[in-house]
Amino acid sequence: MKKCMSILAGALAGLMALSFVSCGGKKSKEVTIRYQLWDSAQLPAYQAAAERFQEKNPGIKISIVQLGWDDYWTGLQTEMIGGTAGDVFTDHLAKYLDFANKNLLIDLTPYIKRDNVDTSIYMNDLEKLWQSQDGKTYGLPKDWDTICIIYNKHLTDAAGVSHEELNNLTWNAKDGGSFEKMIKRLTIDANGNNGLSPKFDKKNVVQYGWAIGHSDDRGQAQFSGLACSTGWMYTDGLYDSNYHYDDPRFVDTIKWMKKMQDEGFSAPYTETSNGYASLFNAEKAALVFDGSWMIGTHKTNGVFDVGFARLPEGPAGRKSMINGLGDSIWVGTKHPEEAWQWVKFLASQEAQDIIGSYGVVFPAIESGVNNALNKYASKNWDVSAFTDEAKAPNGTFLYPIVDNSVMIGQIMTRTFDQIFLGQKDVESALKDSNKEILNLFK
Repeated sequence: MKKCMSILAGALAGLMALSFVSCGGKKSKEVTIRYQLWDSAQLPAYQAAAERFQEKNPGIKISIVQLGWDDYWTGLQTEMIGGTAGDVFTDHLAKYLDFANKNLLIDLTPYIKRDNVDTSIYMNDLEKLWQSQDGKTYGLPKDWDTICIIYNKHLTDAAGVSHEELNNLTWNAKDGGSFEKMIKRLTIDANGNNGLSPKFDKKNVVQYGWAIGHSDDRGQAQFSGLACSTGWMYTDGLYDSNYHYDDPRFVDTIKWMKKMQDEGFSAPYTETSNGYASLFNAEKAALVFDGSWMIGTHKTNGVFDVGFARLPEGPAGRKSMINGLGDSIWVGTKHPEEAWQWVKFLASQEAQDIIGSYGVVFPAIESGVNNALNKYASKNWDVSAFTDEAKAPNGTFLYPIVDNSVMIGQIMTRTFDQIFLGQKDVESALKDSNKEILNLFK
C-alpha cells in the first residue's frame, strides 16, 4: 500500500510540474516517453507516427518497445509492481479495469476536459468502452476489429466452394445448419472421401474442415460469434458480473463444437494447443475464425491465398464481437504531461490516418479506416466481410468488460481444456465454472 501511494504521489507531483521550462526559464533536457505495444506488424506504423509526433514536439522523444502477447502482459505487470513500467502502453479491454481498480492507471478525464478533446470522432462509441462506471477515463481509442471466417482458397476451390456460399452460411446448435455441412464438405480422409460421404473415416483425416485454437472466457475467435448468434450473452450488460456460462444456449453451442471435434470434422484439441496456425498454414484445415488484425498475416503467408467471409448467421442473426484497443498511462510515470501529449496525438485524426495508411488494422476514426481500405484495395484484398459486419445493424456485440478478468480467464481456459480433452461433461463443467465465477464477486 505504501509503495502504491508513493507511486501515486509521484505521479500527482509530476502533474503539477511544467513540461519543458524550468523555474529559471531555461529549456529543460529532452524527455523520453517509453511506449509499449505487442503487435510487431503494427510497429512500422507506430514508428512513423512517433516520427511525426517528434517533429511537432521537439522536446519529447518516443521510445517504442515491442513484446509478444504473453511476454507483454507478464512483463508489464512485473514492471508495474517494480516501479519500472513504460509511461504509455497499448491497453486491452480485458485488462484495463483490473489495472484501474488497483490504481495503476491515470484518469484521463481532466486532460480531456482541459484540452477540449472531441471524443465523438470515434466510431461505434468506442470511447465509452474506456470509461469506468464512476465516470473516469482510462484510455483513448486507437482501433477496432471484428471476427470473420478465413478460408484457404486453394482448398475451397478444389472442393468447388464459392465465396458466395461461404459468405452466406447459417448455423444453429441443433443440426449445425449450412455451416456444419460446409465443414463436412471440406473435411477429407486418407481415401479422398469428404465428411458428407458414408465412407468417411474419421480416424484417418488428412484435411479438417475447421480448426479452432484453445479458448479463454471470451472466446473471441473461437465460440463468441456462434454462441451470441443464439441470443446468448456473457453477462447482463457492460460491467455486469452476472455471468451466464450455464445458459442452455451456451451449453448447446459448446456441445456442438465438441461434436464436430469428436466426429473428425474439426481439428483435435491436442493439435491446436498453440492455436490453429500450424494446421492452417500446412493446409490441413480449410476454415478458421480470426480477427481483422490478422489480415496482413494471412494474406502474406507465402504458401496459399486466403479469402474472408462473414461469420455464419445464427437464430438471432449474424453476430461478431467488436473489440477496440486503446492507449493508457501508467500512474507511476515521471512525465504525465508528456505522456498525455503522446496519448492525445495517437488518438487524433492525424495519427490514425498515418496508422491506417499502413493497412494493418482499422483505426478508430473513419478517415483512418478509409486509408486502411485504400491500402487493402491497392493490393486487391477484399476485406469487406469485416467491415460489413461492423456496419450491419445489431451485427456486433461489445467485448465483455468486467472486474476479475484474469481469474475468470483462468477458470474458463481450464474448463474448456477439460471439456475438449474429454475429461468433463460439457453441461456439468460449465455449470460448475459459472458458480465459481459468480463466487468471485461475492
